[in-house]
Amino acid sequence: MRRTLSTLGVASALLAAAVAVPTISAADPVARADHARANDRPIVIGHRGASGYRPEHTLEAYRLAIRMGADYIEPDLVSTSDGVLVARHENEISGTTDVAAHPEFAARKATKTIDGVAVTGWFTEDFTLTELKTLRAKERLPQVRVANTAFDGRFEVPTLQEVIDLARTEGRARGRTIGIYPETKHPSYFASIGLALEEPLVRVLRQNKLSDRKAPVFIQSFETANLRKLNRMIDVNLAQLLDATGRPYDFTVAGDTRTYQDLAQPAGLKWIAAYADGIGANKNLIVPRDASGALLAPTNVVRDAHRERLLVHSWTFRAENQFLPVDFRIGADPNARGDITAEYELFLGLGLDGVFTDHPDTAVAARAGLATS
Repeated sequence: MRRTLSTLGVASALLAAAVAVPTISAADPVARADHARANDRPIVIGHRGASGYRPEHTLEAYRLAIRMGADYIEPDLVSTSDGVLVARHENEISGTTDVAAHPEFAARKATKTIDGVAVTGWFTEDFTLTELKTLRAKERLPQVRVANTAFDGRFEVPTLQEVIDLARTEGRARGRTIGIYPETKHPSYFASIGLALEEPLVRVLRQNKLSDRKAPVFIQSFETANLRKLNRMIDVNLAQLLDATGRPYDFTVAGDTRTYQDLAQPAGLKWIAAYADGIGANKNLIVPRDASGALLAPTNVVRDAHRERLLVHSWTFRAENQFLPVDFRIGADPNARGDITAEYELFLGLGLDGVFTDHPDTAVAARAGLATS
């Protein structure tokens, strides 16, 4: 079910011509492919919604991202005990809900090994959906995003179906297509406890007529085995997430010694291209930073991925100084806003096909600025 860029209906539906580029040689197919990409508008992906302004993975965060102009909204998916997919950053929910304040659930606090790491807290797989719906979301980074704490306790944990319904409702209201970009979280772990994520994800997408190559859907994962499985199950777009360090946990389980850095090399990208349509790359794989946080020279990851006909989306763009390279920070307050526009301009200038951002309005504005410059 591997598609090339020319057959990605979602890309042609959502992306519009935006930026003029220099004349290129007709004899260079890679240059022609890069030229075609440069004439498409890179997509803006609301990372967990507009999580710079509302508690992440809530319907209100997703709604705000759409209203700010995001093309896609991103739910991280975990499972309840009754097999319903819900949107949470992790299956451990003490940092994103008020579960610790519910005495009726005190006995469910546990320590589990998730992807080889001991984690203590409360886990979605120990709650039915009905029980999970009694909890309320809270800001995950309260010291960084103090304003977001004003919304603590107001929003439920949404299901995947509720996210899809929201995208459709908001899309109709605005006369444009809103895509979804779900991430399967810890798929090896969930499979090991009898709650595999792939089957319910495919079932929900099919029920919503979002299962063909024209559907405005990307499925992403830091693991590879589940994406390869999904490639045999459904004909939507798949994106292999690549971190700047470490390796996919399914590689650890299988004894595969390759790292994310290896997968970002030409041979690794060629391997990914056999089952996926794009990569979601940590920004540091594209423009590394030195020990002080200053920018180094860009790598060839974008160009090498494009050679394999892979789209390149990068994560995560955040406006606060502490998340920006030293080059774009303004002042000494780590929680103050820096020059996020300059960072977008740098990365989009390298040919990115999309950005994951906590602040979708800033990405939309930067994209518009590049289109008119």
